[in-house]
Amino acid sequence: MSVATQSKPIWVPSKERSEQSNLSLYLLDISNKNGLNISTYNQLYDWSMNNIEDFWESIWELAQMRHSRKYNSILTGKEIWSAKWFEGAQLNFAENLLRFNDEHPAIVSWSENHPPVRYTYSELYSKVSACATGLRQLGVAKDDRVAAFIPNIPEAIIAMLAVTSIGAIWSSCSPDFGFQSVLNRFGQIKPKVLIAADGYVYNGKPFDSTPRINQLVEAIGSIEKVAVIPLLNSDSAAKINRSISWNELLSDKTSQLNFEQLPFDHPVYIMYSSGTTGVPKCIVHGAGGTLLQHYKELFLHSNLNRNDIITYYTTCGWMMWNWLVSSLAVGATIFIYDGSPSHPNLNVLWKAIQEEKISVFGTSPKFLAACQNRRLKPGKEFDLTNLKTILSTGSPLTAPQCEWVYENVKNDLQLASITGGTDIISCFALGNPMLPVYPGEIQCRGLGMKVEAFDDKGRPVINQVGELVCTAPFPSRPIYFWDDPENKKYKAAYFEHFPNVWRHGDFIKVTERETVIVYGRSDATLNPGGVRIGTAEIYAPLESMQEIADSLVIGQKWEEDIRIVLFVVLTEGHKLNNELNDKIKKTIRQSTTPRHVPAKIIQVTDIPHTMNGKKVEIAVTLIIHGMEVSNKDALANPQSLEQFKNLLELTLP
Repeated sequence: MSVATQSKPIWVPSKERSEQSNLSLYLLDISNKNGLNISTYNQLYDWSMNNIEDFWESIWELAQMRHSRKYNSILTGKEIWSAKWFEGAQLNFAENLLRFNDEHPAIVSWSENHPPVRYTYSELYSKVSACATGLRQLGVAKDDRVAAFIPNIPEAIIAMLAVTSIGAIWSSCSPDFGFQSVLNRFGQIKPKVLIAADGYVYNGKPFDSTPRINQLVEAIGSIEKVAVIPLLNSDSAAKINRSISWNELLSDKTSQLNFEQLPFDHPVYIMYSSGTTGVPKCIVHGAGGTLLQHYKELFLHSNLNRNDIITYYTTCGWMMWNWLVSSLAVGATIFIYDGSPSHPNLNVLWKAIQEEKISVFGTSPKFLAACQNRRLKPGKEFDLTNLKTILSTGSPLTAPQCEWVYENVKNDLQLASITGGTDIISCFALGNPMLPVYPGEIQCRGLGMKVEAFDDKGRPVINQVGELVCTAPFPSRPIYFWDDPENKKYKAAYFEHFPNVWRHGDFIKVTERETVIVYGRSDATLNPGGVRIGTAEIYAPLESMQEIADSLVIGQKWEEDIRIVLFVVLTEGHKLNNELNDKIKKTIRQSTTPRHVPAKIIQVTDIPHTMNGKKVEIAVTLIIHGMEVSNKDALANPQSLEQFKNLLELTLP
């Protein structure tokens, strides 16, 4: 499977911008300290891979890691899953995020139904101190779990920092998850305390969470107390069993904030796999690896500084929330938004960028495609002077979306597509302020991440599509899976395919210029006639078609082979007739190959997505083959699955 790369960059950083970036200054420092003669990013990347211990020690020093005891060794062992990092070190996760205690803005929060909320770093520090005191009074101690069923509001950040200052473990779900979906997650980790908002507002409509909170309290016996945040009703705590109000939890403001000193790999976050094909796996991440990886990605790859305001449109159920909050370690200002990105219209986030002078805007291809389909021109309608970087993840960013950004948002900004995942709570490939942007390509592989594309025989290939693998240890790997004492689930998830090589489950191509192109999930691979096709290759040409609002492609077993089936949601005023059917096929054929052309194109009203906006190809594949989807609650729109059952079109040639 081979697809041509773009020949010309769509954006090139100015010499001044490149040379003044944090990454360029770091490169010079590494070159000088080590007596090297390196002047390009690719040379720096090679150094980071050939000198793994020296590289990660340099990030420890760059991040000025707060610690009470230094490490005895940097790396012990060569197996990714069992390698030990920075043994002997003692530190605290929250202490590293709360290193600033001044009047600089820390958090700016907007929501659909409340006026903006602002906290300085000193105000944040005081709130975290009060919250930690309240949690300790409830009996929360090191290694206890505290779960949060909460929207993207400042209280989530405050509570997470308080929990991790104690040495307890944080886990969160967004409030749009159904009861069973939350139970499937929190029920496994048995939290001592639940922090929950009584509801939330989305698209102008309030949603009451109190019935689900009471269900959770009844179903999870470990929950001793619920701290209730009243977003809809001031007296909502009275409606919830075993509850105290958020204000009660933070009532003692006299105690000092004590940071428990813990090993480098002490557990800090429990994240979850999507759960669309079974009960979610509970992925446990360590404090030190998360801190180092996030600092590297934010400070170097995203060029984040103290005077920046950074946002990522996310929920507390997605790892991008955890990634965004780590911006506190840099001392930047975090902008968070609770609500729909399209209420009252798609301009709400562009307006925020203008009014709050946001410089780094994180979003998704889905949002950019929605703006493109509505023919918005944010660059003309808003003052985006301060915007220097757009980050995009969740699915591959296509060339037409890149072109739309530079034509309609701003012609001088870094558009950084990034790819990684919950599994590593960070990125494999991401942006680079020193390098040009090529449409549809990710600028580079991350420093210290030995990312390669493997063919079927486990050989690295260049300019050819293969499995995304990581072949050297990195500190942000999961420290373990919850309730997996022999690491069987952990090893099965990543290491069964290639021995001691992390197989992530994506198709990628590493180009000759060392950019990366993502072609979609390899476990949703299409294999017509034995030829492997990544689904993103088919989605890409469809992005340019005004008639198509959304799409999903799967492989259907047919006559001892696989045939490609494309489902489309059409924009208003269009219908799937022979003319449009032929146009879709022609568009795909001209942009790819005849093998990519679907055998069937079927119009539907909605495409299933996860809570994080990812298309759910595997669930639809199961349904059309007569199998059950075991965890529909993991979907943002589970009702959409019904339309894929018993489709007459799929029984016909």
